[in-house]
Amino acid sequence: MRIQFYDIGLVNDKDLKFAVISTIYKGKWLYVRHKERKSWEIPGGHREPEELIIETAKRELFEETGCKVVDLVPISDYSMEDSFNKVFGRLYFAKVKEIGQLPISEIDEVKLFDNLPNNLTYLEIQPKIFEKTLTFIKDCKGCT
Repeated sequence: MRIQFYDIGLVNDKDLKFAVISTIYKGKWLYVRHKERKSWEIPGGHREPEELIIETAKRELFEETGCKVVDLVPISDYSMEDSFNKVFGRLYFAKVKEIGQLPISEIDEVKLFDNLPNNLTYLEIQPKIFEKTLTFIKDCKGCT
């Protein structure tokens, strides 16, 4: 799996099929565990028809974490490519201010980590997303 990052605006908006959200809450990284897996992943998911990509990010973050109040900033667009296809998504950074009860969804657990968890669902992708987020935070005044 090959991952490539793009500046916001270089990828046509209609080609963005999903949103993923690197999330900090109470100074820690927030990861979720799907009911059918034992591994951790950052919140995110697929875009609904006619949905703005920012709305996808907000909806997925709420559905997977119960997040109520958040500062949400786009980091970059990116593509994932294997030998068969190439898909595009948008990476966001979220600073969560308030979390409510976890809605009924495919998520079984939400957990805070000091760093990138060891047991990741998408091992080829998530470390690169994490590094991209760290670079964004380092270069962004007022992001943490």
